[in-house]
Amino acid sequence: MITIKNKYITAGFETLGAELRTLICNGREYIWQADPEWWGKACPVMFPICGGLFDDEFIYEGKTYHLDKHGFAWVSEFEVEEKSDSSVTFLLKSNEETLKSFPFNFELRIIYTLVGRQLQVRNEVKNLGKDTMYFSIGSHEGYALPEGIEEYEALFPQKETLYACGLDGNFINDERTLIVDNSDKLSFKKEHFAIDALIFPEVVSRSVILQKKDGSRAIRVEFDGFFNLMFWQECGAPFLCIEPWNGLPDVVGEGKDFTKKIGIQEVSAGSTYVRTHNIEILK
Repeated sequence: MITIKNKYITAGFETLGAELRTLICNGREYIWQADPEWWGKACPVMFPICGGLFDDEFIYEGKTYHLDKHGFAWVSEFEVEEKSDSSVTFLLKSNEETLKSFPFNFELRIIYTLVGRQLQVRNEVKNLGKDTMYFSIGSHEGYALPEGIEEYEALFPQKETLYACGLDGNFINDERTLIVDNSDKLSFKKEHFAIDALIFPEVVSRSVILQKKDGSRAIRVEFDGFFNLMFWQECGAPFLCIEPWNGLPDVVGEGKDFTKKIGIQEVSAGSTYVRTHNIEILK
């Protein structure tokens, strides 16, 4: 476990997946502790895809590649490139194994920094190749809800009208379900997660507060620069994942051309793509 801290927060990480595993403030744990009875992960990083691909495959320049759901970063060993008392930088480089499933040379850095009661999460994707690189990236952070999902709500800074994508297994279909109707509040129900996740491809707000309804526990997730927002739990489990993504699962009826995949991101040769989201402990 790699640990950073300041006078408010202690955060711990594993080098496998550069995964956040603990976030403690005033003696309270805010991160799901990966109980395998429900879900044996805590906060996996998704790269170079978010969600699933048809047949776990994509096509790039006429060649077919196999890539499992959410990519390989979450099951890859990162090196610790830099560390201070309140910050740590994890680095994953393309290698012989990654090139078999993702034909791009890259450096992926996940930089965690504590500032006050906030954990800043900075994602840097550097394209080391000579051509445009295509990819998706996202976070899958699980927050502990000891009292259960129906004791919690999401609060948005702006009123939202949110339609969740319909799902066929791991894939998006053309159905949409109205979840939030011109409101700044989403009260969670177990049935929201009976199929899988709430996937919102468009959200006006650039942050969300996950709050216990009695106001005794609250965190804010800021995700400026991320276009897609997901909420997920294993139905009935005492946690909720808040997931800022730049990328989406494959859409039913679409092809496998990676360059045309919905939500795909691009970074030109020699350039670095940067996106940051922040986790702030409010109560």
